[in-house]
Amino acid sequence: MTVFVVDENQLDVRRRRLVFRAWHRGIREMDLIFGRYVDSHIAGMNAKTISELEYIMSFDDRDLFAWVTGEISPPSEVDSPLFRDVVNYHVYINLN
Repeated sequence: MTVFVVDENQLDVRRRRLVFRAWHRGIREMDLIFGRYVDSHIAGMNAKTISELEYIMSFDDRDLFAWVTGEISPPSEVDSPLFRDVVNYHVYINLN
């Protein structure tokens, strides 16, 4: 069995990079959706969650916006509990 050691410094670099990318998407609406979510959740994210969110955020903003707003259904590789958490957080923030 292979054991992976997570370098906490490396994880902090990835967290900072993720915060920056979340707030600098290119479409202001996506900045707000991902930026607010990441600001609120980044401290508790482990390496696996960061990798999954990096993957989700690698898609084009127009596609992401259509998926988040429910205009079209997200593909199965994106429609994960984490993606649904981002969407639910966005809805919660807008209702409160």
